[in-house]
Amino acid sequence: MDKARILLLDAAPGELMARELDRLLGHGLEITLNLRRVTDHTGTRETWGDRVEFTDFDAFDESALTAATVRGGEGYDALKSRAGVPLRARFLAAATDPALARALRVIGRAGAGFDHVELPAAARHGVTVTHTPGSNAGAVAEFALAQLLALTRDLPAHNATAHRGVWRAPAAPAAQLSELTLGIAGLGRTGSALAGRAAALGMDVQGLSRQPRAGTPARPVRSLTALLTTSDVVSLHLPLTAETRGMIGRAELASMRPGSILLNTARGGIVDEQALADALRDPGHPLAAAAVDTFAHEHAAFASPLFGLPNALLTPHVAGMTRSAISTAALHCADHIAALLGGRPEGVPVVSA
Repeated sequence: MDKARILLLDAAPGELMARELDRLLGHGLEITLNLRRVTDHTGTRETWGDRVEFTDFDAFDESALTAATVRGGEGYDALKSRAGVPLRARFLAAATDPALARALRVIGRAGAGFDHVELPAAARHGVTVTHTPGSNAGAVAEFALAQLLALTRDLPAHNATAHRGVWRAPAAPAAQLSELTLGIAGLGRTGSALAGRAAALGMDVQGLSRQPRAGTPARPVRSLTALLTTSDVVSLHLPLTAETRGMIGRAELASMRPGSILLNTARGGIVDEQALADALRDPGHPLAAAAVDTFAHEHAAFASPLFGLPNALLTPHVAGMTRSAISTAALHCADHIAALLGGRPEGVPVVSA
């Protein structure tokens, strides 16, 4: 029986790529590696050329992605993505065309989010979607805590003025963490990890969640309004769904405590970026600052009305990018894909529409 073929849209970066490729090869998979995000093309070809095939295309260009997937009428049994390449209905139809030698059967995401896949279309075409929930929970929780500390102590502004040679004393002393209430929207793995870290630093922590994890130190609140109106810092840790899309808009921002801070390491679509930008531009608005790591438009399409605002701390979706988190996600994703291709779905996390 022929080996199953997998297309790696974006391998783990740097030295972690070798661990991922070894894991996939160890599962007996035939690999095609997209070199577009690989730094050392020559070295990669020299090291892996006898075991791995190569391609080079922009996976965020749907036409290029489709062409690479169906080239020669061969097709792939599985795709793996780390950066959340959009996999929409038109692509899924092409990748599962019965005329291909291999129709797509499995999509693996080395990460927790799965909103990049059009799940109803995947289900219609018989494609199973797996991901790695919790693989970056600690990394994202640490990053949210870093955002919190940076903004509560006004570090970006102090850094900017110091680099200009200006000795800037704060107009008023900053609050210590033990004086602040942290509100967490979403007490899954990441939200709970943040709750534990924040509580250990003396913060009063409360959270909103349908299914909070056992042992979380966060006090439960009953509604988003209650969370927003009683928290000094609000951190978002929710998936992007039809229910959460746009859940933080003008009315929600206006209901926040005076001097409050919003952190978003979840998904860009949860927050109305234009409403957030307008709030941050208004000196009379209760929201004082925001830290945003995820945006409605990312990668080559990166654009946001938040650009240029001094009280907006912006980062390019890097909260979960630690060595440990990326390695864990890549290896678990490889295991999940191999198990599903081998007809062993027990214990593999799959996502349904």
